[in-house]
Amino acid sequence: MEPFLIAIVVLITAIVVGAITFAMGVSYRKRIAEAQIGSAEERARKIIDDAISTSEAKKREIMLEAKEETLKAKNELDQEIRERRGELQRLERRLQQKEESLDRKTEALEKKEDALNKKAEQIEELREEIIALQQKEIQELERISGLTSEEAKEYLLKTIENEVKHESAMLIKEIETKAKQEAEKKARDIIANAIQKCAADHVADTTVSVVPLPNDEMKGRIIGREGRNIRTLETLTGIDLIIDDTPEAVILSGFDPIRREVARIALEKLIVDGRIHPARIEEMVEKAKKEVETLIREEGEAATFETNVHGLHPELIRLLGKLRFRTSYGQNVLKHSIEVANLCGLIAAELGVDVRLAKRAGLLHDIGKAVDHEMEGSHISIGVELCRKYRESSIVLNAIEAHHGDVEPESIIAVIVQAADTISAARPGARRETLETYIKRLQKLEEIADSFKGVEKSFAIQAGRELRIMVIPEETDDAQMVLLSREIAKKIENELEYPGQIKVHLIRETRAIEYAK
Repeated sequence: MEPFLIAIVVLITAIVVGAITFAMGVSYRKRIAEAQIGSAEERARKIIDDAISTSEAKKREIMLEAKEETLKAKNELDQEIRERRGELQRLERRLQQKEESLDRKTEALEKKEDALNKKAEQIEELREEIIALQQKEIQELERISGLTSEEAKEYLLKTIENEVKHESAMLIKEIETKAKQEAEKKARDIIANAIQKCAADHVADTTVSVVPLPNDEMKGRIIGREGRNIRTLETLTGIDLIIDDTPEAVILSGFDPIRREVARIALEKLIVDGRIHPARIEEMVEKAKKEVETLIREEGEAATFETNVHGLHPELIRLLGKLRFRTSYGQNVLKHSIEVANLCGLIAAELGVDVRLAKRAGLLHDIGKAVDHEMEGSHISIGVELCRKYRESSIVLNAIEAHHGDVEPESIIAVIVQAADTISAARPGARRETLETYIKRLQKLEEIADSFKGVEKSFAIQAGRELRIMVIPEETDDAQMVLLSREIAKKIENELEYPGQIKVHLIRETRAIEYAK
């Protein structure tokens, strides 16, 4: 029992001691906390006081700075106001000076205006006096001359017109003479040398070919039974065979020279072979076509070698060969093209232009004539399209397009091709015209000349290449002849088409006749 009580007592004692210890600890912590709070409050009050004192100092500093800035701005403003005031005063003085100056000038102008008005009145009075004097003079002149003012004016105008015409005619004559002296010799030398170096022969082809026969018996064999052989040959070649009374000869007629050549070769082979029947005719026509095609290519290649023009497309070479069987006014077009190419080369060499390109343009300038009967359009447009298709240069295309004046030449080579084409076509014997066309051209030339006032008689001579005109000497003087020749030449250019050029030659003759009695 006693140990239990002792334990209880000890436990109670321990509890009491723990409670007292806890109470004492709580009291100690409270005092420490109160002390810390007091210290913190003290520090806070100190910080607040420091902040207040600092803010007061900053406030005073800012106020001072603001006052200084305000004072500075005020001083600057005052300075600017003073400067503006001074500037305004200077402007006012200048304006006042200008106003005074303007007043003085206005007074001077008013004085001048008064003086001018007085002078204007005097001038008006003088003008009226002059008009009156002029009228008196005109009346006196009309009385003395017996002409009215309108008649005198017309006379003066006519006199002046005649003088101007005379002076212009003399000036034109002087300019033309000077130009001819400088250019004619050089042009004559170039063209003459070119023609002499390139004098090609031209054969006037016709629309018929003659095939000789060994004997007249061969005519019957060519005709065949009931005409079957001749019909077969005409059908296959497209050429008419004319078998008439001409001894030992058959005439082949057709407008296509290539077909005519095929028919000629085939007929000659049949005559040599002796076996003439439809199957053999067909075989020989095929062989003749191949031979002609080969001949065409050989002629084209020969033309390129002769002119030294290389690098052409094979189809262009073939078309050149076809020109061998094409004629223009009786002139073989291939020979004409070769001649133009050579002339272009010679003229280009004299002028310092690219000779190879000039020859190329000259050789191809009539290439369209090879197929102009197969395609729509003129030989110029066809030639341009063909050369453009086979990638010829723009200079060559322009030379082809411009060689008849359809478009403006864009290079010296195009002008050279024009000149060479004219030279080749216009030289004597190069081309032939029908008699009817020739006579009409001559008559038209004379009609144009006779239509001008002052022309007595005109004669077309030198195959229409010269127009010789006799003028009435009483109606046309030497100066007017220069103008008249130019007017006639211009009218010929506008109304006629002709190869080469036409010389207009005016002749004025005055005769004085007297009889000795």
